[in-house]
Amino acid sequence: MSRTERPTEASAESGPAVVGRLRKRRKGVVPFVLTAAITGAAVLGVTRPWERQESAAGRSPVEYGTVAVQKGSLSSGIQIAGTLGYDEPTSVVAAGRGTVTALPAVGTVIRPGGKLYEADGSAVVLMRGNRPLWRDLGPGAGNGPDVKQLKRNLVDLGYADGLGLAVDEKFTKGTETAIKRWQKSLGVKQTGTVMLGSVVMLPQANVQVRQLGVQLGAPLGTASVMTVSGTSLVATVRPADNQLSRFKPDGKVEIRLSDGSTVTGRVRSLIRGGSSGQGEGEGEGGGGGAGGDQQKTTVTIALDSQQEARKAGPSSVTVTVVGDSVSDALIVPVTALLALDGGGYGVKVVDGTDTRLVKVQLGLIADAQAQISGSVKAGTQVVIPK
Repeated sequence: MSRTERPTEASAESGPAVVGRLRKRRKGVVPFVLTAAITGAAVLGVTRPWERQESAAGRSPVEYGTVAVQKGSLSSGIQIAGTLGYDEPTSVVAAGRGTVTALPAVGTVIRPGGKLYEADGSAVVLMRGNRPLWRDLGPGAGNGPDVKQLKRNLVDLGYADGLGLAVDEKFTKGTETAIKRWQKSLGVKQTGTVMLGSVVMLPQANVQVRQLGVQLGAPLGTASVMTVSGTSLVATVRPADNQLSRFKPDGKVEIRLSDGSTVTGRVRSLIRGGSSGQGEGEGEGGGGGAGGDQQKTTVTIALDSQQEARKAGPSSVTVTVVGDSVSDALIVPVTALLALDGGGYGVKVVDGTDTRLVKVQLGLIADAQAQISGSVKAGTQVVIPK
């Protein structure tokens, strides 16, 4: 339903209005209409010119129409495009010298204690730790966090059973014995010393080979040997600064996968970019060109179901931050709302051949839609600008 009406000064003697004609503004109505941001997080007022009592010379005709009050669900959640990929990609940099004599196949899963690759015919073993080794560790080695990290692995892998080995920074006789047990399991000379380059420390519990960086016969030290990752898929998004408040620690989100299925997840970490983001534009054009994305914050989301995610595989995803929601609500466009002089809001309801102002109470506002309650019902026609 749509027609054009020029603003006029209605008098008390005016006859009945034609169907759909707007009445003279009632006392108590402020000429503002509520609008909302797409996220539903903010509202502001804008003038409805045809509601003014004063006339304006040369004003263009104003179109208006009506829309039915809907009954349904409304949610304040936001959606952001993201990616699904394997956790913690890491480049493996070799320590020491030698020639690469064996490499794993891409996709191979390697656990702590397993052979990561081979150099000069000897296995280079994966162990778990955040600190790379930088020296040989054997009898006479000074105390240090690298000793503690090695001892933790020897205990976890079972080579210190019965030795009463304390996981501390001291290299003891028990440490030497545990190393010899480990070396015996590998079939190498039992020296009691871990030579630099024979072990790679990585933070992941298990790793999966993603990409090889060298070929067989390549000398070590010229490039990253390989790229590995964790074995779990995670979702990552890079929200704008004004969206960061939606991502709470351990907050629940929904991820729509590339195959159309959905999984739930929770916010695991939020790593801020190298810039505060000041000066970035809003909307799709934000970022100001190259480098803008690098300044955004990266949010990592742990998934509740790896099985569903693996069916889709690494791909683009849509992440929905779950917000407030209502069901069986009466919903109107925010442009139907009028601010009242005494406070609150109303809507103009079509009543036969006329309109009348009805005060309503506001509920949830999201995606330019507003939940209302009051003397209205589903299907009622309300006036909106066009």
